[in-house]
Amino acid sequence: MSAKAPVDPIRKHLEKARHQISVGNLTGAAHTLNEARAKSPRDARLFMLAALMAEKSGNINAAFDAMQRCHTMAPDWAPGLLELALLQARHNRDQEAIASAEQVAALEPRNLQVLAGVIDIAHRTGNTEMAIRHLERGLALVPGDRLLRRHLAQDFAAIHKWDESLAQWQSLIDEEPDNASLRVGRIQALQARGTLAEALPDATALLALTPDSPIARYYDQLARGETPAHVPVELTTHMFDEMASIYDRHMVRNLQYRLPRQVADQLLERYPDRRFNVLDLGCGTGLLGICLGALDGYIVGVDMSSKMIEQAARHNVYYKFHQVNLLEALRATPDNTFEVVAALDVFIYVGDLQEAIANAHRILAPGGQLIFSCEHGDVTGPDAQLQPAGRYTHKLSAVMQQCKQAGFELVQTRDADLRLEAGQPVDGFVITATKATAA
Repeated sequence: MSAKAPVDPIRKHLEKARHQISVGNLTGAAHTLNEARAKSPRDARLFMLAALMAEKSGNINAAFDAMQRCHTMAPDWAPGLLELALLQARHNRDQEAIASAEQVAALEPRNLQVLAGVIDIAHRTGNTEMAIRHLERGLALVPGDRLLRRHLAQDFAAIHKWDESLAQWQSLIDEEPDNASLRVGRIQALQARGTLAEALPDATALLALTPDSPIARYYDQLARGETPAHVPVELTTHMFDEMASIYDRHMVRNLQYRLPRQVADQLLERYPDRRFNVLDLGCGTGLLGICLGALDGYIVGVDMSSKMIEQAARHNVYYKFHQVNLLEALRATPDNTFEVVAALDVFIYVGDLQEAIANAHRILAPGGQLIFSCEHGDVTGPDAQLQPAGRYTHKLSAVMQQCKQAGFELVQTRDADLRLEAGQPVDGFVITATKATAA
């Protein structure tokens, strides 16, 4: 007769506590962990779950203390080390997270759950080369895995290894020629490489597969050399849903995005009593709201991405949110409603700005301001020019003219480095357009 496996006296408690933490029942989780601690006070798993509970409650210092105790008690326990690495990555301790992730990968080189966590950490910390290395290691463990190959295709494109990226997309499409998302992936790689004309066969196939899709129509126009009026919201929504959890760190820390702070300072100087209402178009994770803080008024956020809105809502600054296209939000807003309409790093996805600017003027109260940013376009080109990165640039002279045609009394502009791209500043401008005061 074979020996029975040893009984785990607190396994059910740990499973229950993890579920309670996941649904936000932190009081219940604390009670469950106390019961488990009475049975097995030196179990490292207790401290790992205590760390997750502390993080969920917002006590980040306590989370790191508990996770460090877990690691000290069981330094070679892979699940604890992986949770430590993920905690470090979620809270911007990039180098520590990378070191911990590499350590756990060395401890468990064939563990696919560990592999997935390590790849996630590499992506969160912006270490694409690390992600590629572990994706290739994963394919050695699970040859032909489609998800790994898809991530590899995207990551090769991210570091401009176009041949490697396109080879991955080709092999995936050969296996699934009717998979529309794979066609989109290869089109985007060709667009980023600046050879969009080569995407015409994919665009034609995509339109045949999904004839009612705005994304398919958009890429068909692009591949035929036409310039669509706007980037489809369906395309940007998916992109920002995927980025929501890392957006703040990626934009502020990695890309040195400073516009929300600069505009907030500008507004608080104009309204030192904080008595004004703001419509934040493309509010994202709420960076402008965070910088403004509490107002004697309200901030309304507009964004198509539910995941972005979830992040913004956590700051408890916004009065409410509308998950809707910014053009639709402007059309539906009554006249003379807001003192400020802000569109920061948003109009890069809107080619023709005429309707947006005119509606912003209409909904502003007398003396109100429209503040928005654009990337500088070629002064010899059309008013809006779609770039390989999938964003529009705009001619400053044309935008200023559109503001004046909409009825703005004063149009001020300043040049700005909007953010970094491939390590280089993005050349742009910020417009502050002021509506005339009431007669």
